[in-house]
Amino acid sequence: MSIPEPRPGAPAADTTTLRLGYGTNGFANHRLDDALAVIADLGYDGVALTLDHDHLDPFAPGLTRRVAAVGKRLEVLGLAVVIETGARYLLDPWHKHAPTLLHDDPTRRIEFLRRAVRIGADLGAEAVSFWAGVRPEAVSPQCAWDRLVAGCATVVDAADTAGVTLGFEPEPGMLVQDIADWRRLHAALDNPARFGITLDIGHCRCLEPWPVPQCVAEVADHLVNVQIDDMRRGVHEHLEFGVGEIDFPPVLAALRDAGYRGLVAVELPRDSHAAPAVAARSIEFLRAAAATDYHPARTLCSAPTEATPTEATPAKEAPVHM
Repeated sequence: MSIPEPRPGAPAADTTTLRLGYGTNGFANHRLDDALAVIADLGYDGVALTLDHDHLDPFAPGLTRRVAAVGKRLEVLGLAVVIETGARYLLDPWHKHAPTLLHDDPTRRIEFLRRAVRIGADLGAEAVSFWAGVRPEAVSPQCAWDRLVAGCATVVDAADTAGVTLGFEPEPGMLVQDIADWRRLHAALDNPARFGITLDIGHCRCLEPWPVPQCVAEVADHLVNVQIDDMRRGVHEHLEFGVGEIDFPPVLAALRDAGYRGLVAVELPRDSHAAPAVAARSIEFLRAAAATDYHPARTLCSAPTEATPTEATPAKEAPVHM
């Protein structure tokens, strides 16, 4: 499917109950107020808000006041919200995503996630999303796993207290990188009710063993947050729609069939340089895909029967390209 020409603010076709959002990590060069206005003006239903230096920094002064202001802005614009916690250098200016729950001292990460939960509660967020992190070389796999389970248990306790739903995201190259890993973690935590899954549609094409629509069906009972982007097999690179290998009409149909009612938020963190145009093209593409009839035989999402060197599933804890 080719990318439709942008028509900013065009009315949504009445073809689906899916609610489309856009991630603020794709608006990194905009002030948050401006990013929210553009996202709303384009017709999105919500926003995936990545807490970061210029986008509701949870460690800057006046947090209560700033959260209240963002809440009023979201209400005026009619935007729903999920909270994302994938800021690259918020916690450590030298090391991307550090510290994670797997590091020797995860204190700052845990405090960040606790604050994210509180912000999510104050904003009425539909979910607060987070991930495991890449295992440090000096940390053994078992030690990393034990640290992850302990850290997640702390975050689950905070979420239970605040009445917030968590969406844990499998990330290629991280300790929990696929649906099977998420299931193992969910079980290790004794299957907490508020510990759902954040599913990135691109990641499904990148490394899961099933066709992308089947990935949706596999986690339907636990699906609380969806990120959407295009991607190629074996390559963790978030691409604009139509540039990768995913056939989207079957994927959107699978989300509808699963009864998913949360946000489906576009995740294009490397496209901030052209954010308004990319966001406009993205919503038009997804509206067209939602209105497109399809036959299952046409899907491009099937996992290859035999991996080639360019399609090989990434090894555990491979470098993360985000």
